[in-house]
Amino acid sequence: MFSKILIANRGEIACRIIRTARLMNIATVTVYSDADAAARHVAMADEAVHIGASPVQESYLNGNRIIAAALQTGAEAVHPGYGFLSENAGFVDAVTAAGLVFIGPSAQAIRKMGLKDAAKKLMQDADVPVVPGYHGDNQDAGFLAGKAGEIGYPVLIKARAGGGGKGMRKVEHPSGFAAALQSARREAQASFGDGHVLIEKYISTPRHIEVQVFGDNFGHVVHLFERDCSLQRRHQKVIEEAPAPGMNDAVRAAMTEAAVKAARTIDYSGAGTVEFIVDGSGPLRTDGFWFMEMNTRLQVEHPVTEAITGQDLVEWQLRIAAGEILPLGQDDLRIEGHAFEARLYAEDPANGFLPATGRLTHLNFGDARIDTGVEVGAEISPHYDPMIAKIITHDGSRTGALQKLHRALSETHVAGTVTNVGFLAALCRHHGFAAGRVDTGLIERDLEVLLSGPEAGAPVFVFAGIAALDLDLSDAMSGWRLWGDASHALALVHNGAPLSKRLMIHSRDSMSVAGHDGRLDDIRRSGSRLTARFEGRKVTADVVRTDSAGVRGVSVLMDGRTYWFVVPDPLDTGSDPAGGGEEVTAPMTGVVKLLDVAAGQSVQRGDRLLVMEAMKMELSLTAPRDGVIAQVACAVGRQVADGTVLVRFEEAESGPERTGAH
Repeated sequence: MFSKILIANRGEIACRIIRTARLMNIATVTVYSDADAAARHVAMADEAVHIGASPVQESYLNGNRIIAAALQTGAEAVHPGYGFLSENAGFVDAVTAAGLVFIGPSAQAIRKMGLKDAAKKLMQDADVPVVPGYHGDNQDAGFLAGKAGEIGYPVLIKARAGGGGKGMRKVEHPSGFAAALQSARREAQASFGDGHVLIEKYISTPRHIEVQVFGDNFGHVVHLFERDCSLQRRHQKVIEEAPAPGMNDAVRAAMTEAAVKAARTIDYSGAGTVEFIVDGSGPLRTDGFWFMEMNTRLQVEHPVTEAITGQDLVEWQLRIAAGEILPLGQDDLRIEGHAFEARLYAEDPANGFLPATGRLTHLNFGDARIDTGVEVGAEISPHYDPMIAKIITHDGSRTGALQKLHRALSETHVAGTVTNVGFLAALCRHHGFAAGRVDTGLIERDLEVLLSGPEAGAPVFVFAGIAALDLDLSDAMSGWRLWGDASHALALVHNGAPLSKRLMIHSRDSMSVAGHDGRLDDIRRSGSRLTARFEGRKVTADVVRTDSAGVRGVSVLMDGRTYWFVVPDPLDTGSDPAGGGEEVTAPMTGVVKLLDVAAGQSVQRGDRLLVMEAMKMELSLTAPRDGVIAQVACAVGRQVADGTVLVRFEEAESGPERTGAH
């Protein structure tokens, strides 16, 4: 067994690998960029080596610096985690050429499965079912459009390299094909350095079911059953579970046999995942699944497999890489109970799931297994994936595991950035998901319902007001007035909308909000916890003030829901951030990838103005109204901060608005 390994990754997965390495008495070395100098994975490891600037191309994608760090510290092996260089065959070659062990499959296996088009042909030859489509080399836009027509709409444009939904676009009609193709190619090139795409038939009610496989260097291959990853937004997984709901013995046998066959075909060693697209229009059937791709690494969702099998998959990786045989044979593996994993992200579901940034000023997780790479004070950077944590639950039944997940999410409070925790909790309450009726279109279909929730009431506003106004509940004179009650103007912004409230202070422990029924009495504070009596019942909330990147805020966790308020600076007399349609601002910190307009150009409402990229996601910004561009205040390749003015319009003329041709 190794005595020291280097982890060529960051964040949650680096911390996860360190945890197992410690249990196996293996010393660990981590690497870090400028942005990660104070990161949790750096503090956890036995040693840490700085490898470059914050952009991934200058740090976590710089294989030479990572290998140099391994040699410098005396590490014997390199664990790639997932993402970054984990599926880069050239990096594997360089690691082995340096006399180090790569904790993963061979470069040859990665090359065979790394490009989706070649992998599908390989699987066809091995009699593994594949989705109908075009997987060839001709990348002419007109030719690909013709192939899409032959396949039949809707089609899916997919980058042949990488994963995680990057470079993937669903196209419903031929008129949208050209723009979708350009966007997919740009994103694929930016994410993987390869703009080559393939075209596939879009399965109308698809489920995403994958099989965990493991091979060793002695020809043994086993599977550790399946996971369902159908709950997705923007082709990225949100909640995963194992085993798959509705799975029967016949389909499981056929699917796992196909997965093992795929691994054997390429002499696979280490952890891998064979992903299938499955017809979810009815009960699962043996002729209703098709090979999609193979991820030649550990998966983000591996904890649900660990939960139902009782195995540590990172330990398996380390043992196989060290030359040992598989820890267990197929007949020794069993499914025990059910498990879920929810991905907690810094993102805004109500604003198109845009990734968010900020400094985490408060972290409180519910009762569950928590895999995280952050702690209080950590900065969510625009340079990397905005995942905060993975929340994992396990129980003897699916219903029990889902109830545990919902409770854990309801108890989770993160302050300092907007998160998707409320959205995840709403998914747990979704009747179709709770019943096991799930497909990859569920979130898109029911997004409005999933984003809806009860309006903030008097208790929420009172608690938010106490924090926003920094009221001292111990001051016996705080509510005293010669005539009437004291009151404070309370200005807040919630979900982008300004709110103007008046907090009425009847005494130091009795308050109400003008315009809202009910009065809170016997208000008490203990740390971040506020309690009161409201309409005959006790109400409790976790209330936290934040100040991140110059933005003051208040976060209120009450009845399992998080309410996030921005507290405007009363001295700020700047213009409305929306600009009344006169300005287009950056909705997130990112890089300008494409500009479609110039000063003096006439545009119509909805025309694309520019394309931004942040955290490996592309976002198109469109014209808010008809008009003429007065100024383009950005340039391609330039990084811009959230709220930066990018485009200004000429002032609208009185009378009919001007319009112009493109």
